[in-house]
Amino acid sequence: MKKSVSNYETIKYKEKVNWPVTILLILGCFTIFFPLYMAVIIAFKQPSEMTNDIAGALSFPEHWSFANFAEAMRVTDFWNSLGNSLLITVITVVLAILIHGLAGYAIGRSMKNSKFYNVAYLYIVSGMFVPFAILMMPLVKQTAQMGIANRFGVMVLYTVFYMPINLMLYKGYLTNIPIALEEAARVDGTSTWMTYWKIVFPIMKPMHATVAVLTAMSTWNDVMTPLVIMSGTGKNTLPLAQLNFQTQFGTNYNLAFASYLLALIPILIFYIICQKQIIDGVVAGAVK
Repeated sequence: MKKSVSNYETIKYKEKVNWPVTILLILGCFTIFFPLYMAVIIAFKQPSEMTNDIAGALSFPEHWSFANFAEAMRVTDFWNSLGNSLLITVITVVLAILIHGLAGYAIGRSMKNSKFYNVAYLYIVSGMFVPFAILMMPLVKQTAQMGIANRFGVMVLYTVFYMPINLMLYKGYLTNIPIALEEAARVDGTSTWMTYWKIVFPIMKPMHATVAVLTAMSTWNDVMTPLVIMSGTGKNTLPLAQLNFQTQFGTNYNLAFASYLLALIPILIFYIICQKQIIDGVVAGAVK
């Protein structure tokens, strides 16, 4: 018996490599790494170092300098633009968590007993399939007539635009929360409102992080909504300010890529902080 056990321990199993998946992962990493590499290299180069040949474009700068970053901050009025982007993004994220989470709870817990909530859920989620180009001109006129063609109007529109996907995520995540918790709270005399805020809302923390990052990334990088709504207000977000690098006759890539890297830092830090919660929220919310 001892001999057979020892022989069993000495057997070496050859692990099979899934080469198609491995190759796809390598290509995916390269697809992400190469544009980032180009952005960093070009951001540190001087305009005189920019060449049309591939070898020159991929080569390192002769002198690493932060001059492009300083000039990009001046051209884009970086701190004011950053403040506008942060204000819009933070308030949109807070509104999304509060409103979309509450709507997801109300609809998700009532769908089994009411056809109205089923229809309401399908109606809201169907908003994901409506292109922004169709809504753009009506929204421009409507916000102007309502006097909210400004940062406030942009935040309201973002809250509405991201409601379909966030509602679907919250509703999916709620299927993993036992109803028995809420029933026990009601037996103790807790109202539905307090049950949500005291019990359900804290449990949905992973999904809050997921919704926060997805909403923040979409809001932070969006150009079209601020462009058509905030035009003429004198207030620029970072993506709007970066349009200054594009002219009728060309693009200043050195300053543009330096500005893109500066704009990447805040959202990247936010993503790193919330990444563990994002994975838990996406996996749990997509189960059902």
